[in-house]
Amino acid sequence: MANTEDIQVKELSRRASGQAFEVILSPSTLEAKGDFPLSPLKKKETTLDEIKRKLNAADERRKSHEAEMLKHFAEKHEHEKLVIQKAQEENCNFSKMAQEKLNQKMEANKENRTARMAALSEKFKEKDKKLEEVRKNKETMKEKEN
Repeated sequence: MANTEDIQVKELSRRASGQAFEVILSPSTLEAKGDFPLSPLKKKETTLDEIKRKLNAADERRKSHEAEMLKHFAEKHEHEKLVIQKAQEENCNFSKMAQEKLNQKMEANKENRTARMAALSEKFKEKDKKLEEVRKNKETMKEKEN
């Protein structure tokens, strides 16, 4: 314990928010030196077995970390494969749907064209019949006149 003779207090400033002090301790005496050890505690020496144990533990931590990283990369790679596979499937489905739509449109166009051609053919047949009738009528009229 320190005596009041060992401590000196000096007031630095006084403000509304508080006060500031400087506390000065007098130099220690020979009696006080016996209470505290002067030299720091010595570290115990590390043995070869302790070093090997620490190296093995560090190696195990490194291997564990590597295994975790490999597992993480494998999961990420698997996820990427699934995403690519899904994208390919969607692309394939889109292509199939587009091909089917194109085939349907082409079939509808073909049917429409066939129907138009049949209608035109029927129209031309009717015109040919009328023309034939007109020719026959014309011939009969010529024969009657002759």
